[in-house]
Amino acid sequence: MTEVHAVVGIAVIAANALAGAWSGVAWLRRSPSIAFWYLLRVAQGVVVVQVAIGLALILTGRESPDELHFVYGIAPLVVSLVSEGMRVGAAQRELDELEGGGDLEALDRAEQAQIARRVVRREMGVMTVGALLIVTLALRAAFGT
Repeated sequence: MTEVHAVVGIAVIAANALAGAWSGVAWLRRSPSIAFWYLLRVAQGVVVVQVAIGLALILTGRESPDELHFVYGIAPLVVSLVSEGMRVGAAQRELDELEGGGDLEALDRAEQAQIARRVVRREMGVMTVGALLIVTLALRAAFGT
């Protein structure tokens, strides 16, 4: 099972790096990417699986990591959750910046679409930072001990 933990750890790094890179390019191009959200959800799922395997190894006594490995192993899950919360806040900030009291319905269709693109771009920026931070933490957990 420790081999599976190592392989899934590599998948955490690869999946989050791919999601972060994909989103970073899309963000720089100012082009929202539907594929990014699928990549991100897969990357988040792999993080959950990795944490579950690590905890199972600890609880069954098959692995007793040092404290830093444990902290860096759990941190990606925390980062993922915090990023999701920040994403909601980023979208709300964009809507709060609307003129006219934030009445989205009062705007014409083109303006609504423009605002939607800005919201998605802002959300992608937040989630990209989160994914790249997870890569850093996962690398530290894997090779920093």
